[in-house]
Amino acid sequence: MSETVLIALVVAMAVISFILSPQVKTTDGFFKGFDEFGEAPGLWTLTLSQVTTWIFARSLMNAAILGFYYGIAGTLAYAAYYLSFLTGGYIVDRVRFEHGYDSIQAFLFDRYGRVGTLSYNILVGVRLLSEVFANLLVIGIIFGVAGSTGYTLSIIALAVLTLVYSMMGGLRASLRTDVFQTLLLIASLIVLVGVMSVESTFDVGAILSSSPDFSAPGWILLAVALLQVWSYPMHDPVMMDRGFLADRVTTRKSFQYACAISVVAIILFGLLGIFAGLNKESGEAMVAALTRLLGEPAMIIFNVALIVSAVSTLDSTFSSSSKLVVDQMGVMYKTVRNGRIVMALFLLGGLFFLFLGQKDLFAAVAVSGTASMFLTPVIFFNIMWKRETALWAYVLSFFTALAGGALYMMEAGGHLSLITPLLGLEHKYAKLLMICLCVLGVGMTSFALGSLQRVKAGNA
Repeated sequence: MSETVLIALVVAMAVISFILSPQVKTTDGFFKGFDEFGEAPGLWTLTLSQVTTWIFARSLMNAAILGFYYGIAGTLAYAAYYLSFLTGGYIVDRVRFEHGYDSIQAFLFDRYGRVGTLSYNILVGVRLLSEVFANLLVIGIIFGVAGSTGYTLSIIALAVLTLVYSMMGGLRASLRTDVFQTLLLIASLIVLVGVMSVESTFDVGAILSSSPDFSAPGWILLAVALLQVWSYPMHDPVMMDRGFLADRVTTRKSFQYACAISVVAIILFGLLGIFAGLNKESGEAMVAALTRLLGEPAMIIFNVALIVSAVSTLDSTFSSSSKLVVDQMGVMYKTVRNGRIVMALFLLGGLFFLFLGQKDLFAAVAVSGTASMFLTPVIFFNIMWKRETALWAYVLSFFTALAGGALYMMEAGGHLSLITPLLGLEHKYAKLLMICLCVLGVGMTSFALGSLQRVKAGNA
């Protein structure tokens, strides 16, 4: 019965999304989200689009799971990533309005040539593919265990439906449907928190004291998030794309409002995980605990929230992938048809990664977040301080960050044990923190030396 209700709600959401999606024929509408009058999106359209495209289905699950295992510290750690709206807004404001560029790629090309744009585009492309497979994975596990008929059919059905309306309107369709999907997501969160708060076992004091040990993994992960929060938004094309659409005041406010709304939403969803963790029975998983505590009707809403966030992220991912390949990389002629072809290819790529068997939702965040840290010295030296540096420093920072991401993936997956024998660190988040500190140290040091080299060369 609950699955039938859930399917009906999903179908209704899909129908409304199709109705809201315009049939866009111009490249400005498809790649820049302009309406039929050539106008950029307004403040609340941009704000709500930012919110729903960054609150992925994966994000909601991560917030809840981290709260379930690590208490309030785990939820706060994941919420800290949403401070990226403040750092991302700052990056966009400086690059676009202070330095005068219309994209991150153009900024990097002027300083590091094709090496700069190629390295950035590779990271962004992998990021987009990871978003496709991670959000489809969440959809699949809602409807069945991995490999089951329900799992496979739900993934294919939602993927195709989202792809079709995304192909109709590109970024314009994404912006229009995001508003509806965000409101639906917020309503779902309010209902879920309301149901939880009236439960007799709900205890605010217990939630606030659920992470008493400040050396616990949740607090360590919070430190990781605060290190990654500078570079993380810059490697996210969905956020960056929305920073180059409207005027300066609208753009700045949209990032600030999106930050506030997103942090609150993530914390609220994380509370569900903490609540389940505090009241679980022996050996009980999070979803099973929530189902027992809140009941089947509430879990339907829980799953609706996941599906809404998955669909909204997918359509934004498709529009950003088409803009990346066709508009920013110039691999194909800038036409609506070519943008639609790229969308389909990215869906196929995401499905390929998914059916390879990748199942760790947070791993994608940690690996891409670590790899993106080569951009941190770019932000401080090039964007903030307006200092130029040598190409070798950029290249060294890039490959160090990639190596750090790969090392964490191997360590977390149990394929390699290098850090524990050397440093005595056991938990994967402690290892991640050490890797991030090393990556950041190498990057900032190389940029400082490279900047000094450029100054000496200029004075010679």
